[in-house]
Amino acid sequence: MDGPGSDFVPHIPRLRRYAHALTGERTRADDLVQDTLERALIKLHLWQPGSDLRAWLFTLMHNVFINQLRAQPARLTAGLDDEAAQVAVRPTQTDWLEVRDLQAALLRLPEEQRAVLLLVGLEQMTYEETAGVLGIPVGTVMSRLSRARERLRGLLAGGAVPAALKVVK
Repeated sequence: MDGPGSDFVPHIPRLRRYAHALTGERTRADDLVQDTLERALIKLHLWQPGSDLRAWLFTLMHNVFINQLRAQPARLTAGLDDEAAQVAVRPTQTDWLEVRDLQAALLRLPEEQRAVLLLVGLEQMTYEETAGVLGIPVGTVMSRLSRARERLRGLLAGGAVPAALKVVK
């Protein structure tokens, strides 16, 4: 692309990222980028060649954003009362990703460790109950649980997974 403003093109992805951070919405961010580029084309004669074009574009964007905020009508505010107050709720968009990662990590655990971890952690069984269900000593439950937790932490952190112990007969 040649012509006025062709130097803007490499900066558009960064402008979009900054606009999204300012507005919090993709459509408003795209509008802000478009308004900024339009303003930059109109004011191109004010840019001094040799100066940082990226910084100039970001300054224009910030100023366009502030002007848009000032042009918006003042928002009506309501007084806080007991009925209007709501308890903050944690966003859940990434919960399913965490559950999927946890499930995949659990499936990578050795069967003995997974069984102990699920009985103690998920089913809330005591060590004694778990030992009874699996037919193993309580000490074995504790050591398998410890190794399972350590291995699971490693898998979820994406780091190295401790090597499995060899079974010696």
